[in-house]
Amino acid sequence: MAAITIRNLSAETHRALKARAAMHNRSTETEVRAIVDAAVLPADRVRLGSLLAGIGEEIGGIDLDIERDRSPHDPMDLT
Repeated sequence: MAAITIRNLSAETHRALKARAAMHNRSTETEVRAIVDAAVLPADRVRLGSLLAGIGEEIGGIDLDIERDRSPHDPMDLT
């Protein structure tokens, strides 16, 4: 995993980051990671599950109201 070092960060900025992290109940490092992720990842990106659900809707949807067969079955004969 990549790592970066930020040099010459002002004391004021560092205090603000620590306060923001405390408000979100996480470490300063985790807070900075969340800020950077939010800054570089597009907000309107399509995730795989959403894409697949959209494709399913385009072809008429998927009926997920399926009744499972709960009747007992005879065990397989492996001899």
